Amino acid sequence: MTDNPLLKHNGLPCFDQIRPEHVEPAIDQVLAENRQAIAALLAMPTPHRWSSLVRPLERLGERLSRTWAPVAHMNAVVNSAELRAVYNACLPKISAYTTELGQNSALYQAYCALAEGPEYARLTPPQRKLLDNTLRDFRLSGVALTTTDKDRYKDLMQQISELHARFEQNLLDATHAWTTLITDERELAGIPESSRGLMLQAAAHRGLQGWLVTLEFPCYIAVMTYADSRELRRQVYTAYVTRASDAGPDAGRWDNSEVMARLLELRHAEAQLLGFANYAERSLATKMAQHTQDVVTFLRDLARRSLPIARQEMDELRNHAAALGCSDPEAWDVTYYSEKLRQQQFSISQEQLKPYFPAHRVLDGMFAVVNRLYGLTVTEQHDIPRWHPDVRFFSVHDRDSILRGQFYLDLYARPNKRGGAWMDECILRMRHDEEAQTPVAFLTCNFSPPLGDAPALFTHQEVTTLFHEFGHGLHHMLTLIDHPGISGINGVAWDAVELPSQFMENWCWEPDALPLVSGHYQSGAALPEQLFSRLLAARNFQSGMQMVRQIEFALFDFRLHLEYDPAKGAQIYQLLDEVRNEVAVIRPPSFNRFPHSFSHIFAGGYAAGYYSYKWAEVLSSDAFSLFEERGIFDAETGRQFMSAVLEQGGSREPMEMFIEFRGREPQIDALLRHSGLTA
Repeated sequence: MTDNPLLKHNGLPCFDQIRPEHVEPAIDQVLAENRQAIAALLAMPTPHRWSSLVRPLERLGERLSRTWAPVAHMNAVVNSAELRAVYNACLPKISAYTTELGQNSALYQAYCALAEGPEYARLTPPQRKLLDNTLRDFRLSGVALTTTDKDRYKDLMQQISELHARFEQNLLDATHAWTTLITDERELAGIPESSRGLMLQAAAHRGLQGWLVTLEFPCYIAVMTYADSRELRRQVYTAYVTRASDAGPDAGRWDNSEVMARLLELRHAEAQLLGFANYAERSLATKMAQHTQDVVTFLRDLARRSLPIARQEMDELRNHAAALGCSDPEAWDVTYYSEKLRQQQFSISQEQLKPYFPAHRVLDGMFAVVNRLYGLTVTEQHDIPRWHPDVRFFSVHDRDSILRGQFYLDLYARPNKRGGAWMDECILRMRHDEEAQTPVAFLTCNFSPPLGDAPALFTHQEVTTLFHEFGHGLHHMLTLIDHPGISGINGVAWDAVELPSQFMENWCWEPDALPLVSGHYQSGAALPEQLFSRLLAARNFQSGMQMVRQIEFALFDFRLHLEYDPAKGAQIYQLLDEVRNEVAVIRPPSFNRFPHSFSHIFAGGYAAGYYSYKWAEVLSSDAFSLFEERGIFDAETGRQFMSAVLEQGGSREPMEMFIEFRGREPQIDALLRHSGLTA
């Protein structure tokens, strides 16, 4: 199929030509040709040289990545029944291929011969790191297992990959299935005009009269934060926290219960097959944290420091709710009364800030920030095929006008698009002969779309999310490592991968940076000094409660995988109750089914790794503290961070890179200070 757009790898993906019927033939062809090429490599007289082993395998891996990346991305952002069917059909094929590769004994022996032979001394440090990682990954793929156990491992990997997809698809279907149409605008009292306008627009798109309330995040959060109708808040909360579960309005329809139980069972079996006691141990084999107890101790230490403050904040919230006539606030009241309390204490709301954060101003400002920090120039290109009219495309050049990377930006929530925000790889950096291939990223968010002729207006929280994802994008695009396995975010320990993203968030709070990303969408007027002061003052509002909520998720995830007992099965809610008894200050109602939508750990890469957000935040806060000392736009410090962290990808251990930048090991003080948790 020479005309198959998925097999055209000499430029950007042809998103305007890709159809579901192209997917399986393209994947089948690439897998078949890769298998033939690997067999030919191993038949060569000396298959254990860098040039005759590693380089050709990199090209084969990159070819599969280039074919599959657009498919996986479209499945997430323009999902359809036809696309989903072919996506699901290809998952077991790709899983089988990657497992085969990882268990290929002849290939493993060739890598061992390279590592033990005379050529090893001539390899560069990044090449040695790649080789070490590859040998580790062979062992983690079960290369040393018996034939029977290899087959068992291969079967486990296929099932796990299919269950990840099913979890995500159940959640997507459940999220987009539930709506409620409001025909009396009085029921929307308290909800800002901009959010009501989006509901009106959503109803009109479906040919309905009135205001359509959906579970897309911009709509959900508007109701939970502002709706005066307690009944509406309860109704929307109930639908949201029971998505894809055995409870709530669609109980049992897209139920993830069995998927979750089976995933935990299969992960535990995988870990034990590879010689680990549990999946938490298996997870740490590729992370910075050395021992499972280190992670639990780290989280409990953070909880110890945060809980007293979180309890005070919760008492304050209850008292405020009682003063406003709600003596016993429920889970669907917490966000609403928190917003009332924030407004009373700081006279500020996200809604007041939105007119000052129009999309174009935020983007221009974010690009100005990285220009000052790293000397980068970001320019938009308009003639690029895309999967949706809202998608934009940008190129990133450095101070020497060299093209360093490109990215697609898909900002707005819409039907058939996965919730949340993420960065993913479209094209990886690698060297073809003399020329380095330009890395390309997908940056995806789910913000409120433009309303009528006005530009999209962002909350400050959305601005922070955008900076976060752009940080991941810079990590992918600025790499100078030419080996895909360790370029960009690849090969980076997962508990350090959030360092560049969380690091970028800091500029959303700085007096010298905020004017760059803000300006009234109608007048262009700067964010008033008084409003800015209040925003800063409110930065750590309920930071104790936010901290223990993240610790709750992280401890739940880690213990779920650490303590799994096949004889007892997945005691998901029993364990969650234990964790909440230990660290939570908010007790949700019994029908809350949060784990059923916890896609980070049941469909993403964070299984027994959700703690990574807090672990990496220690690194990012401490890294930023050097800018606090020298000036937040100090160009020399920016260059140091770029060369020590962003450009090196996974070519070195994260601790080495951190020490190169900071001059010492990370300290927790900056995180506690930034979170308002210091005494």
